[in-house]
Amino acid sequence: MLLTATMLLALTFNSCKKSSSSNEPTNDDAEKVAIINQFLDHTVSPTYTKLALYTDELVSDLKTLKNDMTQANVNQACATFLEARHWWEMSEAFLFGAASDFGIDPHIDSWPLDESSFNTLMASPSMIANLDADDGDVIAGEQLGNALLGFHGIEYVLFRDGQPRNVADFTNDEMIYSVAVAGDLRNRCFQLEVSWLGDNAPATHREKMEELELNTTVNGSDNSYGDNMRNAGKAGSTYPTLTNALQAIIDGSIDISDEVGTSKIGKPHTGEDPTYVESPYSQKSIIDFYDNVTSIKNAYMGGNEGERDESKSLHAFVKSVDSQLDNRITEAIDNALAKINGMAVPFVLNYSDASAGEAMEACQTLSDVLSEAKSAINDL
Repeated sequence: MLLTATMLLALTFNSCKKSSSSNEPTNDDAEKVAIINQFLDHTVSPTYTKLALYTDELVSDLKTLKNDMTQANVNQACATFLEARHWWEMSEAFLFGAASDFGIDPHIDSWPLDESSFNTLMASPSMIANLDADDGDVIAGEQLGNALLGFHGIEYVLFRDGQPRNVADFTNDEMIYSVAVAGDLRNRCFQLEVSWLGDNAPATHREKMEELELNTTVNGSDNSYGDNMRNAGKAGSTYPTLTNALQAIIDGSIDISDEVGTSKIGKPHTGEDPTYVESPYSQKSIIDFYDNVTSIKNAYMGGNEGERDESKSLHAFVKSVDSQLDNRITEAIDNALAKINGMAVPFVLNYSDASAGEAMEACQTLSDVLSEAKSAINDL
């Protein structure tokens, strides 16, 4: 009996010791926290900050163009549009969160543009008058529908055949529409910025969200999407563990790699839907694809170019446990970028070219190897 009691006491002591130690942060936890913070501070934050900046500038440029119709002002608006577009495409590896929860992605980036509805709109003086009001941005966002909103509606007005349109071809009604739609685009990009950055977003942008009564927190809580991820594994976060947060970053990358390969390139290339060409008026489709894969690279490698710290990255984490898998991932990213860069330009006229098929395959390989990384992180 004495021996049995001693053994039970030892087992109980060891069990308590194990339970207590499991609640203590480990070096592994610290590494994961550093990766998450690096991702938020040096990938998500600068990307959404630039997106908000350039969409705001786009509204200003379009208002200038509306009031002073010169080719120089057309060209300036086009340049700002492409810069804003660049930062949006660079965000697509992290469309999870606010972009999907609040329907922002389809709201600002649906294509193809419904040209028939656009022509009907241009023939409706009452609707144009509504869009020309002080709250035209709100009216556009609430009444036009995704097929007339966002980047591609503005792109349709500003570009033809890959070049800025001739100023003589613009109508005043088109400019009223463009300013209103750009205002709605800016509002939604402010929403993304505030949703992820929380109190670190500019006060004027936070005030705009309050004025428009747009949601910017996770499930109506007090948590921004950035804080929600930083608090992974703690009470109140939607990520039960730090590992779940890392897997979400991988999932975002897999999703956009799949979309670029199977939809953005694949639908036109395979003949499933030849009209499904992104950015056909500016003819910047291939740049969009390249930026999408660059967003994967930034998420995996530890930050945007110029802000990267590979020691606090998924790249370093995977490499520490499976260097061969990490090599395959980095090679797949670089190969996808190279194959996209080698596609026949412009995509809208060359989507049947064999180079598009090669880019599709490269994106599929990237998706597959990223899926392996997700499993490897889970196994750890």
